[in-house]
Amino acid sequence: MSLAAQHARVHLASRSPRRRDLLTQIGVGFDTIAFRSTARGDPELDETPLPGEEATLYVERIARNKAELGCRIVYWRRLVAQPVLAADTTIELAGQLIGKPGDAEDARRMLHRLSGRTHRVLTAMAIGFEGRVEMARSISEVRFRQLDDREIDRYVDSGEPMDKAGAYGIQGRAAMFVEHLAGSYTGVMGLPLCETAQLLKSFGYQP
Repeated sequence: MSLAAQHARVHLASRSPRRRDLLTQIGVGFDTIAFRSTARGDPELDETPLPGEEATLYVERIARNKAELGCRIVYWRRLVAQPVLAADTTIELAGQLIGKPGDAEDARRMLHRLSGRTHRVLTAMAIGFEGRVEMARSISEVRFRQLDDREIDRYVDSGEPMDKAGAYGIQGRAAMFVEHLAGSYTGVMGLPLCETAQLLKSFGYQP
């Protein structure tokens, strides 16, 4: 019997409301696994890049770590046995990784760096189930138009940048900054739906 018949839902190892909305968009039922803060000391939740780590390897490592931790949590908490989906998104500009801003001033610095330039958005997904982990990834290129100080300040003051890689959300107000996009719009949001659906299909789950 396939997973499609056995398991109508997945565990989503992410707090991101955008990922929840995207899964709902394609009809995937899910239960959320909320990780505790990094202060707990779980090495899987440490998103610090390793020295010299390439962007693709970085997002794949973090996504896999989250999926594997999610699988262990399912076992420890005796949750329903169903696939665990995790994802991680980062931005690469001129060979450097850009994560989430630490504060408003950090967000301003990030947006000034992205202004008038092209960056890569990398999202990796991992699904773990019954000792098996499968990976997929999406890489997109985004070019921002030139931004002035006032619009950066207004955007940061809106609060939208604070929990997002690169300090912006393409699905929100920052859409007006995007001059060109090559790749996956939903991948830039944090969960590329084409690749995610194919990954789910490899476990027998077809949305």
